[in-house]
Amino acid sequence: MLLRSLLPALIGFAALAFGAGVPDARAQLNAPDWLMRHVGTGEGQIAPVVLYRARQLYFQQLQAGRIRNRCYFAMDATRPSGVGKNGRFYIICEREKIYKVMSSGHGNGRNLGRLGNFANGRQCAKNFSNALDSKLTAGGPYLTAELKDSFKGYYTASGKSQPLVRTFIQFEGMGEAANARPREIGGHAAVMLRWQCRMKAPDRQYADENGFAPYGTYVNYTGGRSNGCTSWSWSDTQDIKEMVRNNPTTLYIYPESRDIAAVASGAQGAYWNAACLRAIGKPKFWPKEQLEPVIKRWKASLPKGPPPKPLPICR
Repeated sequence: MLLRSLLPALIGFAALAFGAGVPDARAQLNAPDWLMRHVGTGEGQIAPVVLYRARQLYFQQLQAGRIRNRCYFAMDATRPSGVGKNGRFYIICEREKIYKVMSSGHGNGRNLGRLGNFANGRQCAKNFSNALDSKLTAGGPYLTAELKDSFKGYYTASGKSQPLVRTFIQFEGMGEAANARPREIGGHAAVMLRWQCRMKAPDRQYADENGFAPYGTYVNYTGGRSNGCTSWSWSDTQDIKEMVRNNPTTLYIYPESRDIAAVASGAQGAYWNAACLRAIGKPKFWPKEQLEPVIKRWKASLPKGPPPKPLPICR
């Protein structure tokens, strides 16, 4: 009954989809009072349009029986990457009255020189796309899917060699983001190893056929850029993993191409974080039909060199 009573209000709010510039957008949201206190465009808040679309997606998928998770996610990729309360990724559990804000990376893009520059800075994203191999963020509706563990190598911590195993949460996209799987788009901790050499692996589980495994420097890029995936701090990732393991939920990422077009054209009421808009000028969406041929030509133009040499043995 609660779900049925919410849906008409959510659907009725569709005309306010751009939200932040509409005077009564907050009132139209019809979210619980405790959650409405977090609605806004200030630090630690969630913009009305982002919350509206995240709730609409969640309740639609809940009603359709595709999910049963009590929590849902949202991301506002127009905000600075930030950390802590200045973040842009949201976990919301309405029954438990949980509202959490955290940092999240955006796609770094590429600079292909004369073929095109669609690279992004560290704090604010200007370029967005759903093109294969663009390394850019694509806004839209997603569902979380399976979890995949990946061994990245060894590093030294507290004077001992430790294996880094990073979990990847696969996303299933819809609409413009429907190619999330071939793009290998998902979420993971913002950590990596910069490989230096091969060491004798202390654990056979991670050793190659000769008993070696890569060794490198641990890099934490929380709040920075990624290859198009959503990245979180290590501790936040552990919480998210447990929330979605065998229990998928929804993730809505703002902005979609329609939002980018509206902001770029100066449409009244279109929402973008003010600080990032000052930093980037006008945002741009690169359709996959336009960008994928460019990336393909760039790849074909790369010189064909010898295969990479194996890492040296650690000394």
